[in-house]
Amino acid sequence: MLRALVLFLTALLACAAPPAVAQDSQLQAILQTHADEVADPGRRSVGPLIDDLAASGLPGIARFLDRWSNKQVFLNAGDGLFYYGARDGETFALRDIASDEPVGTAPASALEEIRPNGGVRRVIGSALVQFQLSDPDRATRVDALDALARRPAADQLEPLRASIEGEPDPALKARKERLAGLLTARFGEGTETRVAAIEDLADATDIETRAGLNRILASRSEVAETLPEGVNLARVLEIGPDLSEADAYSRLVDDGLAPAPVTNAEVKTALTANIQNGAVAGIPVEQLSDPDRRTEAYAALAASGAVPPLVTPEAQAEAVASHVFYEVYEDPDPVVTEAARSALDTIEARVARFQVLDIGLDAVSLASIYFLAAIGLAITFGVMGVINMAHGEFIMMGAYTGYVVQQIVPNYTASLVVALPLAFAVTFAAGVALERLVIRHLYHRPLETLLATFGISIALQQLAKNIFGTQARPLTAPDWLGGAWVMGDVVAIANIRIAIFVLALIFLCVLLYILKRTRLGLEVRAATQNPGMAGSMGIDPGRINMLTFGLGSGIAGIAGVAIGLYAQVTSEMGSAYIVQSFMTVVVGGVGNVWGTLAGATLIGGLQKGIEWFNPSNTLAAQTYMILFIILFIQVRPKGIVALKGRAAGD
Repeated sequence: MLRALVLFLTALLACAAPPAVAQDSQLQAILQTHADEVADPGRRSVGPLIDDLAASGLPGIARFLDRWSNKQVFLNAGDGLFYYGARDGETFALRDIASDEPVGTAPASALEEIRPNGGVRRVIGSALVQFQLSDPDRATRVDALDALARRPAADQLEPLRASIEGEPDPALKARKERLAGLLTARFGEGTETRVAAIEDLADATDIETRAGLNRILASRSEVAETLPEGVNLARVLEIGPDLSEADAYSRLVDDGLAPAPVTNAEVKTALTANIQNGAVAGIPVEQLSDPDRRTEAYAALAASGAVPPLVTPEAQAEAVASHVFYEVYEDPDPVVTEAARSALDTIEARVARFQVLDIGLDAVSLASIYFLAAIGLAITFGVMGVINMAHGEFIMMGAYTGYVVQQIVPNYTASLVVALPLAFAVTFAAGVALERLVIRHLYHRPLETLLATFGISIALQQLAKNIFGTQARPLTAPDWLGGAWVMGDVVAIANIRIAIFVLALIFLCVLLYILKRTRLGLEVRAATQNPGMAGSMGIDPGRINMLTFGLGSGIAGIAGVAIGLYAQVTSEMGSAYIVQSFMTVVVGGVGNVWGTLAGATLIGGLQKGIEWFNPSNTLAAQTYMILFIILFIQVRPKGIVALKGRAAGD
């Protein structure tokens, strides 16, 4: 009786396994209607079930298909319902098939795991694409498109086309149409349909389109004694430019068209195995240290059939010369591959033009940054001849001023409006103080000036570390400066860099106005071109030097705010621009706004041009740029735009 009771309780537990909440859903009803197809699916019989699921429009269909394909669906023998299941110790945690909510647990003995085979999973995968492409969640649709782009298949074309009409997102709709064109180009019916789809893709520049066309142009390498007829030939490989003789012979060996060459190790092993009475094929062992004797002994063994024959270099060359090595397109239609090649060549040419434009925009952006960083130095260096090694620290002071303003004014746009003039005022005052306290005592003593300003730069860096710490501080740009301007999926430039370029243009215009239209500008130009004559005309050199140094320092402060919007604000940030600033001033021409602009353009374009040849090594680009500038100065020591007055004064 005890044994019978145990058996009864075991059977009861196996059959019951009741979930905590009973299921009552449309999805469960559809599955019950096709219970046999769900429990034991077949590639041909599963179609009606998937059609009914697609027609229902229920929100949980995609999740069910995904988990069904991944063997996460179980049939509960107790109530005959389907559940999602996951092992939890000795039992399985069950979830509702429609809502995916937990509904209880069941022992493994009460559940039957649904295991669709590979053919069924492929059918499910094709159907799943359709549901994912029309899923209400945009992220799900994006993931489906990404998966489709990575692993395109012919059976995905119709589900993709069906999802285009109801796509609410314009960007995703355009991507679906592009992917539909790619699938049509690859899997469409008929040559004309495929060629028309390829021609429609010739205007694109995106990576997906190029990758899709490259798939059509995929080829495989083959070898034969003569070129076969009736194949879609991609190209014939030339020995030397396209294929080395050694690689060519290896292909012959792999295809069984030539014997494998015997290695030195194999020769040694064969000779050792055939030693008889202290000799190999009549050649004494002590003579086998000679390579020619070893070859002779091995050849004798090969002639007797004891070992495979040697393959001489001459025989290898003859075997290679008697065969043709070529590549054949995977796609058998030559009209399609020719259209794909033409379209891809057109796209690559357009991409190359866009890349040149992209490099040009990067160069202009970098030149505007160098111009902002160097224009203040150009004014002070040009007027007074002072080598101010602390100029980079004025840039750093301006950046930190912007950071402090943002801590007080949380609105990034308002804080930027406040920070720009405040940074000018702070660094202008600091420049005036430096000129009055230090620089004016060191005029006409360039070495002492250089050492003094270098020491001040170190002191300012340490002061910034004591106040703000060593970690980088954020200087956040407003939202309207976020993002980038993108054109053709190739050209991209950050909006903040565009803003810096505009700011550089504004400063160029303002400085030209000051120098050309104001009394201060007249006095500065007079002192720059001929200091002695300017002093004899009643111009106070000390006042001009003080205002000029303050103006140059104030401009450096504004440049610091602009640079800090995209670069890290640290105590050492000025050091990254001091060398480029001096190079810009010297190359462009000392004391000339147009010269500084020309120098910044030359250095920015040169650096980006060198980086284009070696984009992974910016340090090498800067090194080559410095070498070029050294050579340039040897040829034109007064810079691109030299001041005639200064030259006369010299």
